[in-house]
Amino acid sequence: MLNRICPIFLLIMLMCVGSIHAQFGFSHEIGFVIGPNAFQSDYGERNDFDTNIGNVGLELGVVHYLNFSYRAECNCFTRYTFFNDHFKVRNELTLTTVNLEHFGRYVGDDKVSLTANQLRAMHGNTKVLNVGTQLEFFPRSIREFESGGALLAPYAALGVQYNYYIPTVESDLGPLSDPTVLPIKYQNAFRNESGSTWSVVASIGTRYKFTEVSDLLFDVRWRYYFSNWVDGLNPDENLYPENKANDWGFVINVGYIYYLNF
Repeated sequence: MLNRICPIFLLIMLMCVGSIHAQFGFSHEIGFVIGPNAFQSDYGERNDFDTNIGNVGLELGVVHYLNFSYRAECNCFTRYTFFNDHFKVRNELTLTTVNLEHFGRYVGDDKVSLTANQLRAMHGNTKVLNVGTQLEFFPRSIREFESGGALLAPYAALGVQYNYYIPTVESDLGPLSDPTVLPIKYQNAFRNESGSTWSVVASIGTRYKFTEVSDLLFDVRWRYYFSNWVDGLNPDENLYPENKANDWGFVINVGYIYYLNF
């Protein structure tokens, strides 16, 4: 159901943007973002602090905004509506890369079992290309911020993304086809194959007016994938309910945004 809803949602947003452009016009902004991604997956212990801070990778990308409050071709603000003074559309292409391993009490130095040795020997990596759209809501006036009347422009955003992932699962004990290499829960529950899925993205953040034509950006983001294969692991959730949640990530972004003159 979610895989059907997401493309329909994107299509509706694109149709709305086209309609708004035809009636009111808009301007463009471009920029880049970078920051750490705390990736939550089937590696490590659930709700474990070491897992949460251990499996942290990097996310970077380029962003494009549709700004409905300003028309660059006439160097003027558009006709006022609540929508164009409080909303922007953010399109982006980002790359996530993160190295993964097991953390938590089950791999502690005091554990000497075969399973503990197998978990300690496991490691992996996933690379994810994310592309999608968010609708950003600014509680304060965008016009006031862009004209220099305020230094900060906080916002909240919600959107969807399409994600192409390339996972790698390995073990220092040998080939994964050997039944003694992986713990039982991960046998026949791994894939070293690329795939794709959709995700929902929610963000909160703020812009800081850096110059007349540029802003600095800071936001925190939660991305929930509609798949549990993004990390390459997917144990049977009926037998191992601690692994029932799909993969997700928490990202802290900083960025730079520039207002284009066309």
